[in-house]
Amino acid sequence: MFCNQCEQVARGVACTERGVCGKDADVQSLQEILLYGLKGMAAYAHHARRLGKTAEAVNAFIEEGLFATVTNVNFDIPSMLDLVLECGKMNLRTMQLLDQGHTETFGSPTITQVYEGTKPGPGILVTGHDLLDLKLILDQTRGTGVNVYTHGEMLPAHMYPELRKHPNLAGHFGGAWQKQRQEFAQFDGPIVATTNCILIPPEVYKDRLYTLRATAVPGAKKVTSDNYSDVIAAAKAAPALREQHVSTSTIGFHHSVLKSVAGSIVDAVKQGLIKRFFVIGGCDGAEPGRNYFAEYARLTPKDTLILTVGCGKYRIRNENVGTFDLPGVGPIPRILDMGQCNDSFGAIEVAVALAEAFGCGVNDLPLSIVLSWFEQKAVAVLLTLLYLGVKGVRIGPNPPAFVSPNVMKILKDTFDLDLIGTDPQADLAVALGDSKKPAAPIRLGVLA
Repeated sequence: MFCNQCEQVARGVACTERGVCGKDADVQSLQEILLYGLKGMAAYAHHARRLGKTAEAVNAFIEEGLFATVTNVNFDIPSMLDLVLECGKMNLRTMQLLDQGHTETFGSPTITQVYEGTKPGPGILVTGHDLLDLKLILDQTRGTGVNVYTHGEMLPAHMYPELRKHPNLAGHFGGAWQKQRQEFAQFDGPIVATTNCILIPPEVYKDRLYTLRATAVPGAKKVTSDNYSDVIAAAKAAPALREQHVSTSTIGFHHSVLKSVAGSIVDAVKQGLIKRFFVIGGCDGAEPGRNYFAEYARLTPKDTLILTVGCGKYRIRNENVGTFDLPGVGPIPRILDMGQCNDSFGAIEVAVALAEAFGCGVNDLPLSIVLSWFEQKAVAVLLTLLYLGVKGVRIGPNPPAFVSPNVMKILKDTFDLDLIGTDPQADLAVALGDSKKPAAPIRLGVLA
């Protein structure tokens, strides 16, 4: 067994004296959960810091959490579990800072229509998550005749008025990150990767791929400052894009937008017009089994609303599930796109606001949370949900490899955390029949 801590692992030697150091598989599992959560939180903190938002408590916990994973520091399962939940608390604060940074820098989001496809002329494609990078590119391309397009998790940029006011923000091109090798090959201009998720490029477009800061892949060009003149020159030298209108989508259901119509939503629930809410999203991947989420969304009844956030939305956003006529507001999509994974705070805000409006706990709401699972930010968000006492979350399609069976049992017994099944229709039937869940204490202090 490798404990991933002692000197033996550095020499590539498996431990022959299991348990001598006091560590077992469950302690190892909790340390890895904490480490993945810290990585996800650090990504959110990085984005927030670039927008001028920091908190000493967050920085201090990152140090403390990392220290708790080093050699011979903590072998106690209950105290390690406390640290894991504390990571969820600190991640909540981090996501709140990032949310504030976004709205203060780019304006209050609004519902908007997004042109999907390309327009005639040179273009730059921007992928990743960092909206500040997108703003810098928009500023520098103003008046150059170069259009700028978003890709993947950059789609929610269009809901911010300070970004949308740029006339050269031409639209959105492509879908989820795992399709980028196909989609980037089809885009003739330069591509700028601001953050994860970036794949190692094939020959066909690697000379047109630019990366920033910590983001890097073999063969791509590196932008080492906030000067994008080389990217703009490459766009002008590339073949002009042609008109290709693929679709028009509606986005911008930020938590502030939904809370502004919370009274109408509450009235619709009380009148029996809305029977249940679903949160279907998370961090998506490419392996088999993820079509489950599209089928699950497709099967949801017409008197339910779906909130989606993160790249997991690309599994469901093109499903034709219709609209819902919200009294006092009018028709709204049944799938409400709340933003990128950096906007996950919003789904929590909406759930808490609804619970407050109904005078109940989040676990008493007609709410089901079904999350696709892939990387570290998904771990951080899940830990935040657990810290808040949210029960009944379902993740999938596969169990996280770093969670030991015993730790998974602890999480299941304590939080009713479980995996999705293989039959979305059967799982949905359970969710629709599960209208009475035991309430758990919801900790609101950190949201103040």
